Amino acid sequence: MSPRRPENPPLDREHLAPDPLEQFADWFEEARAVVPLAEAMTLATVDADCAPNARMVLLKGFGADGFRFFSNYESTKGQELTASPRAALVIYWRELDRQVRVRGEVEQLPAEDSDAYFASRPRDSQLAAAVSPQSRPIERDELDRRYEELALELGDADVGRPARWGGYLLRPQVIEFWQGRDSRMHDRFVYSRQQGGWGIERLAP
Repeated sequence: MSPRRPENPPLDREHLAPDPLEQFADWFEEARAVVPLAEAMTLATVDADCAPNARMVLLKGFGADGFRFFSNYESTKGQELTASPRAALVIYWRELDRQVRVRGEVEQLPAEDSDAYFASRPRDSQLAAAVSPQSRPIERDELDRRYEELALELGDADVGRPARWGGYLLRPQVIEFWQGRDSRMHDRFVYSRQQGGWGIERLAP
């Protein structure tokens, strides 16, 4: 049996950054040091009937404007975000017993941002994005055939970013930081966007 992880020190209001993105940056830096895939997060959207839908995606950047991720615009998540451009994120770091929840409006990133990120991806990932009709039924043989044909057709030429693929920015309205305690008296603080800044409240566990 692996040794028990030491309990986190209490999370107090005076130890929080006044801006939630600064607080997230601090926690994310700690997570990257010990969590195998610190950028993994759940993205939740709603369909046309307002039924929830969730899947794992990768956080590909964050800053004062919000949280970034990339996908196929024609995928299920892309169609849902087009119809209802609001979403929620959950980032859970088991090794640190911490969780961050985010809700807000979502918009597509500028084309130049999507171009730059697509160009940075491994070639295999570029080819996969170019040939995959994401979320639609397809046989594996057909998917492999499309991949091999495009790879042969392009040779050493660049794989251009498909118009249907690109980035999103979630602009947060609410961000909650949760830190576990062995007693189950967990620490929870929620930041809510207000005119001129952010309000901070402690929530009951």
